[in-house]
Amino acid sequence: MEGKVAIVTGAAGGIGEAIVRKLGEKGVKVLGTGRNAGKLGALKDRLGDSMAFDFVAVDATADDAPRKIVDGAIVAFGRLDIVVNNAGSFNFGPVDQTTDAMLDEVLGISLRAPFRLCREALAHIGHGGAFVFIGSTWGIYGTPGGGAYSVVKAGQIGLTQTMAAEYGAKGIRTNYVAPTVVRTEMTDAYWDLDFFRRTNHELTPSDRECTVEDVASMVAFLCSDEAGFVNGQTIAVDGGISTTRYLSPVAIGAERK
Repeated sequence: MEGKVAIVTGAAGGIGEAIVRKLGEKGVKVLGTGRNAGKLGALKDRLGDSMAFDFVAVDATADDAPRKIVDGAIVAFGRLDIVVNNAGSFNFGPVDQTTDAMLDEVLGISLRAPFRLCREALAHIGHGGAFVFIGSTWGIYGTPGGGAYSVVKAGQIGLTQTMAAEYGAKGIRTNYVAPTVVRTEMTDAYWDLDFFRRTNHELTPSDRECTVEDVASMVAFLCSDEAGFVNGQTIAVDGGISTTRYLSPVAIGAERK
């Protein structure tokens, strides 16, 4: 992967920064994006001389965002090989309680924006290139209250499979990473709530929580030649929650009131 160039959206968030750092460890040059120039600049300062990193601060839903992002990578590093669609909205709720504003926000950030970025990037990515979507296990199985969030994550799987079919013959691979809940700034407000732990941690057979590094390691693998025959796949990084009917001993032993 040495010398390849990647775009990582949502680069200043918890998972985004971990992905940037992991790719940097592999010798990848990274163009990070996000809406907050201050956070992206702070990330660049933290990275220092450890890797080649530049950024473009832009609202991913803006009409000119794809061109600005792709041009930023080409100007900064002279090529483009990898796109990691990581930016998203964690706005969720039951369908009957989802307003048009909520729906439009989630669709715009998590489905329309990555679709348009992929479309723009395809003019520059050739054989050996890779697209990776950071989705969610909520896109794999039905989740009460998932609403628009679950819809767009499932939609990303459809886009992944379509791109794999369309561009695989050109040596461009597309895959989808589906993490379970990861503690970041976006999920921190929910993390210790009883309902959140019951519907996530107590259904997960692994004996620890998923970390941003777990997600970043899978992304780096999928972008590498080691995953050269992995295409169109949805890979859960979830400790087993999506494929088991596990229930924690605490939950099993709980008494009904």
